[in-house]
Amino acid sequence: MNAANPETDARSATAAGPTIGASPASAARTASAWMTSRAQLWSEWLAQSAARPRQLDVDTAQRYIERYRALARDLVSARRLLPGSRATAALEAMYVAAHTGIDRSERQTGTSLLRLLRDDIPVIVGSLRPTILWLALLLFAAAAAGSWLVSVYPELIALVASPKMIDAVEHGRLWTEGMLNIAPASIVSVRILSNNIVVSLFAFCAGIFFGLGAFYIIAVNGLMLGALFAFTHQFGLDGELLKFALAHGPVELSVICISAAAGTALGESLIRPSAPTRRESFQQAAGRVARVLIACALLLIGCGLIEGFVSPDPSVSLAARAIIGFGYWLLMLLWLGGRLFPRRPLRAPG
Repeated sequence: MNAANPETDARSATAAGPTIGASPASAARTASAWMTSRAQLWSEWLAQSAARPRQLDVDTAQRYIERYRALARDLVSARRLLPGSRATAALEAMYVAAHTGIDRSERQTGTSLLRLLRDDIPVIVGSLRPTILWLALLLFAAAAAGSWLVSVYPELIALVASPKMIDAVEHGRLWTEGMLNIAPASIVSVRILSNNIVVSLFAFCAGIFFGLGAFYIIAVNGLMLGALFAFTHQFGLDGELLKFALAHGPVELSVICISAAAGTALGESLIRPSAPTRRESFQQAAGRVARVLIACALLLIGCGLIEGFVSPDPSVSLAARAIIGFGYWLLMLLWLGGRLFPRRPLRAPG
């Protein structure tokens, strides 16, 4: 068994244990007597280690470290007296477990998740805020350009809409009508969710191309949005389209801008590396901003549920859709701004 070398930990201490005698018989008797005298302490060590609580006070932690050092000295003696024996192997296993318990911080999945949601993600999003605002401005500018183009040149709608969508609007109905008649709301929700996540991932990954890919995704989505509203306006259906998109649209568009901003950070790490090499700079940026994708995925789950159960339902009023859409958007702003989860006050020392 490969165990950590306890000689390093016991360097400042005198190795406990008997001195090896001249004759094998005398050494065996000495080793047996030494093991007998230490067996009870080892049993107590095992029992206390198994029952050790997660939180230790200072005195208990100090005693734990002292027992750990004593165990290191015992293992040094056992390796000298009984090399390759089962007793030495058992001591090695005990030492490794004790060393791991001291050297490695205890896994706290709940605390780590709370810290990620409460602290890490809002801080990262805050560092991306200027890029997010610029991308949002690009989205609205592209939407205005798309609306103007289709208003002046209606035939350009064929570039962003399928023939089925165009035919539906020309016959006085949206392509979204009857979605719940084709498939159950749960199936529609899952399909929309997967599509939104793919778009967000693509916006993130496209940022590798020095940020140009993320700008392309935002511009294309803005052009499509403006073109569709201009086209439906020509047939008096722009209000219906707004009614459909109002409940999920604000958060969905925001998530696309956030994921594109995270991708732009990847591109910036290649253009202006903050590490000695571009590879290291990219790895650091990816490890930092990739956590934003967790927030995007969680937000898109809510968008998928809303778009599958609320948006296509004609019985939901416009006021209810507005409350859901802007309420969810406000919830997103509070979370990503670090104001949703309460922070524990710092305790004064002493």
